[in-house]
Amino acid sequence: MTATRGLEGVVASETSISSIIDDTLTYVGYNIDDLADHASFEEVIYLLWHLKLPNQQELDELKQQLIENMELPQGVIDAFKLYSLQNVHPMAALRTAVSQLGLYDDEADIMEKEANYRKAIRLQAKIPTIVAAFARIRKGLDPVSPRKDLGLAANFLYMLKGKEPDDIEVEAFNKALVLHADHELNASTFTARVCVATLSDIYSGITAAIGALKGPLHGGANEQVMKMLTEIGSADRIEDYLHEKFRNKEKIMGFGHRVYRKGDPRAKHLKKMSEKLTKLTGQPYYYDMSVKIEQIVTSEKGIPANVDFYSASVYHSLGIDHDLFTPIFAVSRVSGWLAHILEQYSNNRIIRPRAEYVGPGMQTYVKIEDR
Repeated sequence: MTATRGLEGVVASETSISSIIDDTLTYVGYNIDDLADHASFEEVIYLLWHLKLPNQQELDELKQQLIENMELPQGVIDAFKLYSLQNVHPMAALRTAVSQLGLYDDEADIMEKEANYRKAIRLQAKIPTIVAAFARIRKGLDPVSPRKDLGLAANFLYMLKGKEPDDIEVEAFNKALVLHADHELNASTFTARVCVATLSDIYSGITAAIGALKGPLHGGANEQVMKMLTEIGSADRIEDYLHEKFRNKEKIMGFGHRVYRKGDPRAKHLKKMSEKLTKLTGQPYYYDMSVKIEQIVTSEKGIPANVDFYSASVYHSLGIDHDLFTPIFAVSRVSGWLAHILEQYSNNRIIRPRAEYVGPGMQTYVKIEDR
């Protein structure tokens, strides 16, 4: 047996949910470009879970189920109030809250297909509320209850800011949710599948996935992109900043991808939204800086921008705190995690790879007094 570092190129499972072939991302065979331009996030959720687009009745039913399950148990709110004044990263708060949700669900350990689907609805509905509630409570503000007349994208922005968002804000956020919903067997999705392959419960699987997403090499990249833009400050400092990074062989966040070679097909959609939103908010320099950074990194290193790069300026333009960027990734990606968990349950085999041993050869035990 020979190890493959990072499991690069290793096919670990079959899936009908999403594919990346020749730098083209599809959800159940639908090109991401088509979905980003036309689909609501709720349609994409249904597509990932049912492997088909919904008709109007099916979509309305899903929306109703989600709306009815968005409210949080009071115990989750109370827990936020206990530790929100401390230096807690929102991803840590989200990870803990999702695990806590399992304590309030009478069906948490019931593994029948119908029960697992009901739990998927609850998790998909509640994660946006968790992120928005924590964001407000840590600022000393009361949580805002979701509205029954708003979709998931609009509801999240409403719960976060306490006012109904503009159409352009909803369009941008819905597009971001669609683009981030699933991405084949990425690190957090693989983590979720490994967890539930032991027949552990959905809450454990999603908690494990959130832990994997928290890292800066996965979901945390967009937060680091905004940190980079803030550190650079102005366009005239870009070249010196980047060349110092190049000399020190430091990673430029938001560039490159393990799977894509020619470029991340999702990036262009958020690039357009970044241009539009930064102009509307009077901050076009963030878009201009991003374009210049992309040009230099691509031309000098041959590494194209990925979906995280322009999502940073999009979220910033929506008035979202920078450390909420990764939890927002989870608001979207939970749809894909849940799809993969349900698929894993439907045809389960415990995931147990092997390791290539590189330690010492056979040794003989020596009594402690003789060591």
